[in-house]
Amino acid sequence: MEKISVMISEEEVNKRIREIGEQITKDYAGKDILLICILRGGSFFMCELAKRIDLGVKIDFMSVSSYGKGTESSGHIKIIKDLEEEIEGKNVIVVEDIIDSGRTLSHLMDLLKSRQPASLALCTLLDKPDRRVVEVPVDYTGFKIPDYFVVGYGLDYDQRYRNLPFIGKVEIDNEVLK
Repeated sequence: MEKISVMISEEEVNKRIREIGEQITKDYAGKDILLICILRGGSFFMCELAKRIDLGVKIDFMSVSSYGKGTESSGHIKIIKDLEEEIEGKNVIVVEDIIDSGRTLSHLMDLLKSRQPASLALCTLLDKPDRRVVEVPVDYTGFKIPDYFVVGYGLDYDQRYRNLPFIGKVEIDNEVLK
């Protein structure tokens, strides 16, 4: 049976999201932005972030897959759900729950760049730099974390624990998952 221990508290998460929202508001002053949420995990973070941005904000969603038969990301993305909005000429911020290897996000950002937005930025709640295989420039980061398997705030373990209001480490039989 798994055990979930608090790694980043609800208060810390909320404070950091507020800070990111304030920074985006400052960076894009006088402009409208389009937040693109990467489903499913990014939805919790994006909703909270959007509430803290004091600008004109539109939202859209993408669902991508990069896993073949194994558990390692291939990096080649398959678009499961594409955008409803055209992004050409718009200020776009991609909102992700977590970045680890960087493979999928690297390909996704290249795809989005080819659609000619006015600007394209990447915002993630969690960053695992120790797992990075492909460098991806991240413009807004909530927290850099060590290589633990984490849940909560949209992140799941077998579709469970997404609704936890904090970021938690998953342990099974007293061993922290990585």
